Amino acid sequence: MCEKDGFGVEEQCEKPEEAYFNRGLEYFKKGDRDRAITDYSEAIRLNPNYAEAYYKRGYAYSERYDCDAYPENDDNDRAITDYSEAIRLNPNYVEAYNNRGWVYFKKDDYDRAIADYSEAIRLDPNNAGIYGNRGRMYSMKGDDDRAITDYNEAIRLNHNEWRSYYGRGVVYHNKKDYDRAIADYSEAIRLDPNYPWRYRDRGLAYFEKGDYDRAIADYEAALRILPDNAKMKEDLELAKSERDKRRGS
Repeated sequence: MCEKDGFGVEEQCEKPEEAYFNRGLEYFKKGDRDRAITDYSEAIRLNPNYAEAYYKRGYAYSERYDCDAYPENDDNDRAITDYSEAIRLNPNYVEAYNNRGWVYFKKDDYDRAIADYSEAIRLDPNNAGIYGNRGRMYSMKGDDDRAITDYNEAIRLNHNEWRSYYGRGVVYHNKKDYDRAIADYSEAIRLDPNYPWRYRDRGLAYFEKGDYDRAIADYEAALRILPDNAKMKEDLELAKSERDKRRGS
């Protein structure tokens, strides 16, 4: 498809595969994953070497369904196939390695996820988010020291990213290093105060330290954001009960 200026001279030509690809992008932005996938597929049919179309279709597959709510419609394998083809066509495709790693994570295949994140880091060693992603995988495997190392590097590269503070806080919490966990949870809350589970996790750390008043304050803050959560209500009542026992002794 070509546009012409006022003199009939062609100024810009959009190849047919690009037209489908660009329309797929628009469908995806509107949340219409199915139409996006259809257009990306047509772009690939027209140009089988279109690495970005494979990448975008892989992303659309990975985001099409809530895999917990609709396990029968889990498109993770299709996403991996598309990301792999994008990587074959462009071996330096950092985003494809990063996203394929995330899909492996969703499939609980932490070793393959770590391998993909490591390759992405090799290609883009200043990408804070990828260090954070790999740190999460190490944490899931119980390799706390490597997780902390990756989170430290993520924070060094971008000290305004709440996810790395929160992830490192979870690791410290698992190690029962409650003071460091609380410090990291607090920084994550400062950077983004609207996520209830950070308050809940900090409240749990305070509870495990025996600081029931601060635990109660955090559980109440979490419930203001997510008022119908039964588990948080249980945590709050338990903290109040333990506080009252201490006061009565």
